[in-house]
Amino acid sequence: MNLYPNAYFNKVEQITIEFLKKNKLKALILDIDNTLIDYKHNLSEEVIKWAKELRGQGIKFYILSNSNNKEKVENVSKKLNIPYFMFAKKPLKSGFLKTKKELKENEENIGVVGDQIFTDIIGGNRCNMFTILIDPIDPKDYWYTAWKRPLENKIKSNYKKNNIM
Repeated sequence: MNLYPNAYFNKVEQITIEFLKKNKLKALILDIDNTLIDYKHNLSEEVIKWAKELRGQGIKFYILSNSNNKEKVENVSKKLNIPYFMFAKKPLKSGFLKTKKELKENEENIGVVGDQIFTDIIGGNRCNMFTILIDPIDPKDYWYTAWKRPLENKIKSNYKKNNIM
């Protein structure tokens, strides 16, 4: 089980077209909670602009969320004009593979962007996709995520210390 992401950023807006081209990425699978929106479901204008600009450069997007809150996921999907698959059960492979099929891209050309090592990064790595870890937008988490954060922070700290990320 590979806990290491291929790349690390503080926020999604730092992922540039140059970075994507350099790594031969044509599509991004995006997490929602604490990756695109905060705890209160706010989607920033910066994220909307970022997605629009990259889509204009030919990058494909797909939302892959473990959430079962259809209204929340659909709201983000509509605002960003990105298709979605929810209740994905990450890090299981099935949601990633379904999304790969929808994107019509090879796994080496797909980046997985998320704030959680134990769902987004492990799942993307298991499917041989390029994984991009970002810091959570909001320090507040749902209970089912909050208990994992101290361990994830320890892993991130170790990565940074050893220049892995």
